[in-house]
Amino acid sequence: MDPLERLRALKLPFTEMIGIEIVSADKDRVVAEVTVRPELCTQPQVMHGGAIMAFGDTLGACGTILNLPEGASTTTLESKTNFIAGAPLGARLVGETTPVHRGRRTQVWTTRISTAEGRLVAIVTQTQMVLEPR
Repeated sequence: MDPLERLRALKLPFTEMIGIEIVSADKDRVVAEVTVRPELCTQPQVMHGGAIMAFGDTLGACGTILNLPEGASTTTLESKTNFIAGAPLGARLVGETTPVHRGRRTQVWTTRISTAEGRLVAIVTQTQMVLEPR
């Protein structure tokens, strides 16, 4: 199964609830999009920081999943978000994650989240633990 199909087949309920759509994927880069809907917003009508973080965390996890050894799984150890600009209601956000480090026990990914027009919204850097099969 190709990487894009593999990620789409995962059926992650939280990811589906947020509305994340994986656009492209391989071991070196995952790109996804999400639309800022009212239920993802705070006041004023901009995307809640936690929703932005969840978008970035999901993409870093997806990148890790594509680089795991057979039977292994992953969990987030640490996540840091720099918020640069607000994401207004109705905006289409694009997230692109790339690896910083892919080790045997941990992986580090950086996700850039921008509007479809290219305005940077946030940068998420996270460390994923590689969990060996039981």
